[in-house]
Amino acid sequence: MKTNGLNIKEAITKGETSLGIEFGSTRIKAVLIDTSFETIASGSYEWENRLEDGFWTYNLVDIITGLQSAYSEMKQEVERNYGITIRTIGSIGFSAMMHGYMAFDKTGELLVPFRTWRNATTSIAAKELTDKLEFNIPERWSIAHLYQAILNGEKHVRRIDFITTLAGYIHWLLTGNKAIGIGDASGMFPIDETTQNYDESMVKQFDALIANKDYPWKLKDILPKVYISGEQAGELTAIGAKILDRSQNLQPGIPFCPPEGDAGTGMVATNSVRKRTGNVSVGTSVFAMIVLEKELSKVYPEIDLVTTPNGSPVAMVHANNCSSDINAWLGLFREFSEAVGQKIETSKLFEVMLNKALEAEPDGGGLLSYGYFSGENITGLEKGRPLFVRFPDSKFNLPNFMRAHLFSAFSALKIGMDILTKNENATIDRILAHGGLFKTPVVGQKILAAAIDAPVSVMATAGEGGAWGISLLASYMINKDYRESLEEFLDEKVFKEVDGQEIYPDRFDVKGFEEFIERYKNGLRIERAAVDHLVSGKLEGLTC
Repeated sequence: MKTNGLNIKEAITKGETSLGIEFGSTRIKAVLIDTSFETIASGSYEWENRLEDGFWTYNLVDIITGLQSAYSEMKQEVERNYGITIRTIGSIGFSAMMHGYMAFDKTGELLVPFRTWRNATTSIAAKELTDKLEFNIPERWSIAHLYQAILNGEKHVRRIDFITTLAGYIHWLLTGNKAIGIGDASGMFPIDETTQNYDESMVKQFDALIANKDYPWKLKDILPKVYISGEQAGELTAIGAKILDRSQNLQPGIPFCPPEGDAGTGMVATNSVRKRTGNVSVGTSVFAMIVLEKELSKVYPEIDLVTTPNGSPVAMVHANNCSSDINAWLGLFREFSEAVGQKIETSKLFEVMLNKALEAEPDGGGLLSYGYFSGENITGLEKGRPLFVRFPDSKFNLPNFMRAHLFSAFSALKIGMDILTKNENATIDRILAHGGLFKTPVVGQKILAAAIDAPVSVMATAGEGGAWGISLLASYMINKDYRESLEEFLDEKVFKEVDGQEIYPDRFDVKGFEEFIERYKNGLRIERAAVDHLVSGKLEGLTC
């Protein structure tokens, strides 16, 4: 039931609200909700990662500026619409891109620039840890970054007092508590489902592996404490309140839920935390999360094993690249339209161009695209070179062009999902999708349904994304009934009256995607050649 204006004003005044802030790859978004889970106000801040000294990163100035700007914009919207200054909030939660590496010394100094999930610089460490632990350790994981730094002999490692993720860092900054939600923690180091904590035997194996280095720390000493959804993981300190709210109206003492990764908040935002459910999150990267009912038969480098925010095991297929190349091409088309004097709104541009894909031939007319802005772990590429390739007799038109790029955006994901569904026979009752690509109706759903050969639903709340998901986790912490599970809270309170549109795979689309994926796999040697020889904008080692 939608809350009326008077009730909203009262809720804001009394602090009967929950705030979620998520640090996405291109946008930081703040969402304030009421106890009916309706969005009261929101704010955002656009940002981009940078490639510095060989690492993809965001600097601390941008992190803090983005945090303050998103909160300030949300606060100002409340003041405009309701004439109220926010002084307290019922609960707060932070979420961010999973994985990556933030290492601090005892004084709280960041020892090396934040190394994000996008870096493909830890292949040696990831492979060695996977072999030693007999558990898939992806290149993105925090432990892979730490071990690679050890293998590289980086001097900062000896000074480490604490390592965490971006969400864990923001939470620590504002609460002083070195906490992390179990979902985000599962992207740092393997989790034991029975103890709902870091796997103790693997922790000991890692310590034994580096024992000859004689570091002044053990792994458990430098990892954040794991919390489960529904638990309180700290509260806003006086210093934290001043950092978050530059106007200094916000009062300290507000409870915080555990900081989570964007994978976990995506599961919450799509009500996909029950076993045999799944969701696909689309943005700069794309990942599918399937909540498992049984263990996988063996280790697959293409499949990560993580958890839901309440600790259930999840198979995660994560591809580093998704929408960046499509965005770049549409930016080019925008430039053309403006050059001929026709300005077009972004939403209209996406609607027109994406819908052209529905007019294309099932396989994309023989066209081939690799939207690799960065390395891609699933296909074994440590770096990226965006490519568009065609045969001289390919049917090169706009519909096929758009379909090929949409197929490409989901191709690495498809390779991983095929392993899960065809090799492991994982049962999936429903897939829910969210992300900006699905704001254009039907198109993204049809392409994704063809990729995974399963029905795909998009809820009316799909555009809310992870910021709304973490605000729900913050609300769950303070509004759950006694012993009410996260699944029950979402089913009975949040999503009971939420409508969704389900699209089943079209057999022609499925067949067309299968033809495209074979072309895609065969053409990976082209992408490999580009990575090996296209350096600083020049072709090296190639002759014509």
